[in-house]
This record gives sequence, structure tokens and C-alpha cells, in this order.
Amino acid sequence: MVLSNKSQRFDVFPTPLAGLMVIQRRPIEDERGSFCRFFCSEEFRNAGLNKPIVQVNHTVTKKAGAVRGLHFQYPPHAETKIVSCIKGEIFDVAVDLRKGSPTFLRWHGEKLSASNNKSLLIPEGFAHGFQAMTDDCEVVYLTTAPYTPDSEGGFNVQDPCLGIKWPLLITKISCKDKIQKFVESSYGGESL
Repeated sequence: MVLSNKSQRFDVFPTPLAGLMVIQRRPIEDERGSFCRFFCSEEFRNAGLNKPIVQVNHTVTKKAGAVRGLHFQYPPHAETKIVSCIKGEIFDVAVDLRKGSPTFLRWHGEKLSASNNKSLLIPEGFAHGFQAMTDDCEVVYLTTAPYTPDSEGGFNVQDPCLGIKWPLLITKISCKDKIQKFVESSYGGESL
């Protein structure tokens, strides 16, 4: 199901996880190149974004196979993210942490790249991470809450309980992400 109309510059595709949406940007091209709207508060509100964007982050990942994540923020600093790859390609993953959700602890992954013009709208209550599929990946993500270190949470990207199928062999993980907890050992079923 596509949620759009001709005046919009985005198509919105639901995923198997309620609230998690794939946003397809529709560039306008001519002999000079292309123009693409990256964000529109009105159109994204129709896709489920009900809070203002307050922070924009940019990451550079040097080597294919490197993984960042799985990160989230606890309430009251929980955040919605809009994730886009502006150089290279990533495999972007969101994990449903909403207790009571029929898809609790299930994950969904999407390839986002500079060439496919896709973004992932990740609502509150999800953990997020990604793997670089190419060298020198650049990712921009917009958030509805500022980064708050005291509210930060995370899970290990290799947690067998989550069973994420990373497309490439994991070549790099930060020291901080390597020691993230596993769902079985310490989550305790708390809801975000």
C-alpha cells in the first residue's frame, strides 16, 4: 500500500512492524541533474511523524561491514528518527521494543543508499542500528529529541534472541557497542 498523491514528493510504504515506514523520495530530474525534497513536515506528519525535528546528525563510516547500534533513548527522551544514506549504501535495522506489540522484539531491515532515495521513519519504541555495505558511507538522521546520555539504551547487534541477519560479516563495532547487553539477560520486558 502506498500512501501518497501526485502533489507529494514522497511515497510512504508501511513495513511489517506497525509505525515503521519506508519513505521513498521522488526526485525531479532534467539535463542539469536532479532536485529532491529531503524533508517536509506536512508530508511526514501524514506518515506518522507527530513531533517536530529538533536535531540532525551525520555519521561517516569508513569501512564496509562496520556496524553502529542498536541504540534507543528511554522516555521521556524517546525519539522518532528519519534515517537516510547520502553516500554509499547501508543496511538499516529497526527492532520493535514496544511491550504488548504483536511484533515485540522483531526486526526489519532496509537497504538505504544515495541512489535509491529511501529513508526509514523509525518511531519511538524502536532500537536502531545499521551496517555499512560500502566503504565511506554517510548517513544523516533527523530526530525528534536531542541526544540525552542519561536516557540512552542499547542492545548487542549480535544478540541471538534478536537474530538480526546482517548481510556482511561484521568487521567493526565500537567498544561501547560491543559491550551492550543482550535482551535475554537484562531487558526484563520493560516497555519503552
